Amino acid sequence: MSERRDGPLWGGRFGATPAEAFERLNASIPFDVRLAPYDIRGSIAHAGMLGRQGIVSEEESAELVWGLRAVLEEVEAGGFSWTLSDEDVHTAVERRLREKVGDVALKLHTGRSRNDQVALDLHLFARDAAGRVREALVEAMRALVEVAGVHQDLVLPGYTHLQRAQPILLSHHLLAHFWAFRRDLVRLDAAAASASVSPLGAAALGGTPHLVDPRLTAADLGMTPFENSLDAVSDRDFALDLLYALAVLGVHLSRLGEEWVLWTSPEFGFATLDDAYSSGSSIMPQKKNPDAFELMRGKSGRLIGDLAALLVTLKALPLGYSKDLQEDKEPLFDAVDAVLPALAALPEMLRTARFDGGRMAKAAGGFALATELADFLAVRGVPFREAHAAVGRLVRRLEESGVPLEEAPAEMLVAAHPALAEVPRDLLTPEGSVANKKSPGSTSPSSVEAQLREARTFLGGF
Repeated sequence: MSERRDGPLWGGRFGATPAEAFERLNASIPFDVRLAPYDIRGSIAHAGMLGRQGIVSEEESAELVWGLRAVLEEVEAGGFSWTLSDEDVHTAVERRLREKVGDVALKLHTGRSRNDQVALDLHLFARDAAGRVREALVEAMRALVEVAGVHQDLVLPGYTHLQRAQPILLSHHLLAHFWAFRRDLVRLDAAAASASVSPLGAAALGGTPHLVDPRLTAADLGMTPFENSLDAVSDRDFALDLLYALAVLGVHLSRLGEEWVLWTSPEFGFATLDDAYSSGSSIMPQKKNPDAFELMRGKSGRLIGDLAALLVTLKALPLGYSKDLQEDKEPLFDAVDAVLPALAALPEMLRTARFDGGRMAKAAGGFALATELADFLAVRGVPFREAHAAVGRLVRRLEESGVPLEEAPAEMLVAAHPALAEVPRDLLTPEGSVANKKSPGSTSPSSVEAQLREARTFLGGF
């Protein structure tokens, strides 16, 4: 990025150019260059509206639009030259436009302020980013459904307090993440809708004497117009909406990542990651580390921090524009840049992983089947608290004698409760346990099959 020492566009009231130290503090050009395509598209809509409203001539409007499209081509081709003294992306684009079309470029800012302009750029970025994250998330959801379908019959222990609790189907576990991601889609859609309100035409904060028509620019951009000019330039709720959606998505990715870190450890041994999605140690030759899943877990902290940062920035600002709002961009950029690479890696990480069904099933047996005995008694009219206590005593005796629950002698079962004499032995297996579930949305094979059908139908709409 080169430097240029001309006066700023706002410098007419000032007798000196900005001090270099202030210029560096004040400039957003080092990070807001990525808003350039959105800024130019907003300016194209504004220039077209100026011509249609007769604020500039049709010829001038057409020349402005032509020049802006030429600048957009340069930006998209990577041939645009940015300078620190441009201060921000808007000034840089206007400078280059003037180099393209001459002094007619000075008319582009008629009826517009930096305040509604920068707000529009961020609206457009947020809407686009929500769409990109949404597309990537759908691909991760497809992978979850595919892997769940391939391994539909594998059983592993479900956990509470990180202690083995009850057997569940692996497919049921994977689909639990699918439904969480589906809620993330709802939040992303809401964030995109929130960002789809155009502030262009609000000017600095109170509107403009020029006969601008915010409906025209909004329609050109596929947006709806604002209702209140002061709110339009002050609003950053749409950025918070997207940051919140990304933070919750990050938490969901973190929880999934934590499970895979455990599953791929030798202590669990339920799954093995493909070498392409693992890393090694610089000193320990045997290591195969689940770094990608650990990074998903780690980046959630940044995402939460990005949301908190903008909330804190906004909490004490009066309505209108304050320079604090320059700090609205970097948290949003950072959050998007943290989520997209994780989502890009996740689908194939899931598809290429291998599962040890035998080890999972073994871990899902034993005392993880104890609840089946309590429910067996309750179905036969034994009050559940009584059934719970009886099976608890049985578990203690089996633990003391070192006998697995599946191998409990009939006399020990009857001693715990006479009704256990009738318990079918196939119930005391991981497969029998999941098959015994009757409630909707449960881990039973029929319930999981229904979930898979609904998930596939949902994904078929994309």
